[in-house]
Amino acid sequence: MMTEFNELFDFVVVGSGGGSMCASLIMREAGKSVLILEKTPLIGGTTARSGGVMWIPNNRFMKRDGIEDSLEKATTYLDNVVGDHNDTPGTSRERRHAYLTQGSEMVDFLVKQGIKLTRVNYWPDYYDERPGGSEQGRTVVAELFNANELGEWKQKLRPNFISMMSTLDEMLKLRFLKQSWEAKRIAVRFALRTVFAKLTGKHYVTAGAALQGRMFQAALRSNVEFRTESPVTELIVEDGAVKGIVTIKDGRPHRVGARLGVLVNAGGFAQNQAMRDKYQPGTSVKWTNTIEGDTGEMILEMMRHGAAIAQMEEMVGNQMSIAPGTEDNAVKEVVQGVTAAPHAILVDQTGQRYMNEAGSYMTYCQGMLERNRTVPAIPSWAIFDSQFIRKYMLAGTMPGANKPARWFTDGFLKKADMLEELADMVQIEPAALQATVERFNGFVAAGHDADFKRGDRAYDRWLGDPFHQPSASLGDIKEAPFYAMPVVPGDVGTYGGVVTDANARVLREDGSVIPGLYATGVSTASVMGRAYPGAGSSVGPSFVWGYVAGKHALTTS
Repeated sequence: MMTEFNELFDFVVVGSGGGSMCASLIMREAGKSVLILEKTPLIGGTTARSGGVMWIPNNRFMKRDGIEDSLEKATTYLDNVVGDHNDTPGTSRERRHAYLTQGSEMVDFLVKQGIKLTRVNYWPDYYDERPGGSEQGRTVVAELFNANELGEWKQKLRPNFISMMSTLDEMLKLRFLKQSWEAKRIAVRFALRTVFAKLTGKHYVTAGAALQGRMFQAALRSNVEFRTESPVTELIVEDGAVKGIVTIKDGRPHRVGARLGVLVNAGGFAQNQAMRDKYQPGTSVKWTNTIEGDTGEMILEMMRHGAAIAQMEEMVGNQMSIAPGTEDNAVKEVVQGVTAAPHAILVDQTGQRYMNEAGSYMTYCQGMLERNRTVPAIPSWAIFDSQFIRKYMLAGTMPGANKPARWFTDGFLKKADMLEELADMVQIEPAALQATVERFNGFVAAGHDADFKRGDRAYDRWLGDPFHQPSASLGDIKEAPFYAMPVVPGDVGTYGGVVTDANARVLREDGSVIPGLYATGVSTASVMGRAYPGAGSSVGPSFVWGYVAGKHALTTS
């Protein structure tokens, strides 16, 4: 018996994050009807809130700028960083090859659709020292976008964590306002742009909001239908194939058929503490920067219909320090640059360093969670001195010793004239902390971190301070007063989910395909496995597999 539907579309997309509009543009170019259902009031998903960076090797903008890359070089890099493991089916060699070949093609497609993209001039791969790594980086980002061009839909675009009208390239340089004349010129340019925008009635958005704003605009122009506050409650399956979905419309179940398939791009489960406790014990919904809708029910629904899952214990770690008064803020303070800068280290609760503090944020948080299994390390403590305070931003505040009084009264930021006194304040054995700092200072004097090689690779130095000589990453901790700040293993999303093939089709435990069901984004087990090769290693795959899903679904028509 054929299922009865309230409506029929060629393609239905669940969620409006990274890959959703990409898949819809493929469908619309072929003349197919598309419905995108978003359960929250806003369009764009966590992608819109994020940096909006896509890691796409061998892309057209690298070629434009004379940056050498190739399929072979990128394959060598991914093979080395990601590797082959029996417990990471999301990153089979076939899927990695498809990602690398389809990624640059996807970028070309978007550019032909009129979406203005470019690259960040210098953003090294996170393991640039490995074979095939790119020091210049493989990032693709959107140009600034005037959100007013969305007209009445402007209010539906999810805002970004950056409210300033500046590009990511500019923001990355503004952090050196005290040291760099280029940063000062950027600040002036930013101020002039802001004034000009107000005078001309423009509202520029940046980063993920710019990327998703441009994608949203293109999808609207191509007559993709969007519905917000439209949660999907179940998949409709007939004879083992997905034929549509049940959503809520006007307060009642509403059955929508999908002739060519359903694409699930509904995020992960970062906001679901019960799922975190099951798959990622020791992590918290209080430490995530995902949107409120990232609650995992579509992963569970796909599992209900036999979908295999993998890599559920992984997340895109993003070290955080949550200042008093910001606990309930939508966006938590990321402190990636703090312990990567000169004059700072990270120690566990015994006062020991245990990692390269300038590494990939995913590796950083993996290291913290792993350390905590044997030594108390959540929170760990960022330890720094007055040189750091004078030069660098801290938890959203400008350089300088004038920090919010509440930070000290609530015990968030500890301050002491002696290291021994600081150790007592954070309940670390004073001699242990003193020995760790002395050892680190010895490495600084020698110009090499013999324990963890911090500063040896380009990415470490990029995260640090290029104006600090002789090392952009290493600086001694010796000028009182000394400071300590707690750091926890936060995230910008989970990294595991349903297992998909090289065509973005969802697979069962036995490896067979669930017909009519596609998935992308962090609803899936990442093609990057347990690693984060470079900036945009979750947004990039979301777009690429959305593109791949759209193309494959057309072959079934």
